[in-house]
Amino acid sequence: MEYILVTKENIENEHICCAISNNNDIQVSSKKAWLSERFDDGLVFLKSAQRGKCFIEYIPAENAWNPINAPGYMYIDCLWVSGSLKGHGYSSDLLDACINDSKEKGKAGLCILSSAKKKPFLADPKYLAYKGFSVCDKADNGIELWYLPFAPDTAKPAFRECAKHPHIDQEGYVLYYTSQCPFNAKYVPIVEKTAAENGVPFTAIHIDSKEAAQNAPTPITTYALFFDGEYITNEQMNDKRFLKLISR
Repeated sequence: MEYILVTKENIENEHICCAISNNNDIQVSSKKAWLSERFDDGLVFLKSAQRGKCFIEYIPAENAWNPINAPGYMYIDCLWVSGSLKGHGYSSDLLDACINDSKEKGKAGLCILSSAKKKPFLADPKYLAYKGFSVCDKADNGIELWYLPFAPDTAKPAFRECAKHPHIDQEGYVLYYTSQCPFNAKYVPIVEKTAAENGVPFTAIHIDSKEAAQNAPTPITTYALFFDGEYITNEQMNDKRFLKLISR
């Protein structure tokens, strides 16, 4: 497999694996804009040359859009291989590239979000354990912070206090989200419209800065849906999924 490093210089000419469409599509344009603004913060986006969902996205933990304390670590935003590209060792290729790059940059190790059982849009805990990662912190909603230190006795990363106990003081449905996930650009407005049409209290809070993300009331900032103050899911909603949720 040939891999391509996406940079400021070539991003307009490259497909973005998690949103494969033309550049006029709102999902593609929003994701490319988000990536472009993060490159100066040390973000790396490495993907397959072949079209498909096969990429890794990572950034120095100090600049991660998540409420974690992980000085000196590299934080993996996303490692995703699916479809026909799955099962060929490409995940290991991408993770090995991240490890080598992080070591060359003098990082203490890697960290990434997961959970005890596989959840949508989170790394598979079985795969992480197989690769030598272990849990270093856990939030009340079951979201876990996993880490892979490069040396013994390296300090463990941890969630910030605001993320350990996900809860908000607001009734109705409240969504915290960022533009890191391209699906949000398309589907958040659809869910807002669906909620309004059905008389359902719904507030969408767009996290648009690193500082806001690092102080969010949830370990997952790409998509975190609350109801009457309690966290319920990180799985992106479309109109049908949302209607099913509110009918329960």
